[in-house]
Amino acid sequence: MLNIARRTAVGAGILLIMPAAVWISGWQWQPGANSGWLKALFWITETVTQPWGIITHTLLCGWFLWCLRFRLRAAIMLFAILGAAILIGQGVKSWVKDRVQEPRPFVVWLEKTHHVPVTDFYNLKRKARGELVKEQLIEQQNVPPFLRKHWQKETGFAFPSGHTMFAASWALLGVGLLWPRRRTLTIAVLLVWATGVMGSRLLLGMHWPRDLIVATLIAWLLVTLATWLAQRVCGPLTPPAEENREIANREEES
Repeated sequence: MLNIARRTAVGAGILLIMPAAVWISGWQWQPGANSGWLKALFWITETVTQPWGIITHTLLCGWFLWCLRFRLRAAIMLFAILGAAILIGQGVKSWVKDRVQEPRPFVVWLEKTHHVPVTDFYNLKRKARGELVKEQLIEQQNVPPFLRKHWQKETGFAFPSGHTMFAASWALLGVGLLWPRRRTLTIAVLLVWATGVMGSRLLLGMHWPRDLIVATLIAWLLVTLATWLAQRVCGPLTPPAEENREIANREEES
């Protein structure tokens, strides 16, 4: 358990570098960034947004199962553990959001520039919030149409970031489960992708840096437990040849 916690903590530390640096720098989100750059970030965020998030989850589950090469029963158990880790994370996120009720950056911006009080905004039903965003931004030139539609859809609370929790969970599952198999390229891609998702949430006006930090820490706790459980239920994570070498080395030492 300690070894698992150590390596997932290293992965979490890597993911925390960007949001921590942004928070310390005092950077404040404002609309009006380059539209092409924002569109690229939007598509990164869409890999986690429904329905694309389901496709991402399915593909990653399949890739993890292929990398680990467990037998059928262990593979089914691993699939269930991976799914549970992601679902529990999203459940925790929703529970915390409902209690903290932190407004999104773009909602705070609407209050400052369009005189839409944050309290009044969140007192509306979700559908009415989307209609209000559409109405207020219909002539807003510095907000591209695709971002307006995204804001109309994402009118919930900010803290913590569900997109970050999803992406960070998969990246840390990669560190926890695939590092013993030396799947370094997969781990690197997952960490870069998760960091990209986190950055997109900041630059699209959806989250504050602290939302990303707390989401990553929650993901780390859940993934550490999930990786430990996977090792207990599904068997060793190291390849058979490497495991045999370790046993032989221990026998020689004794």
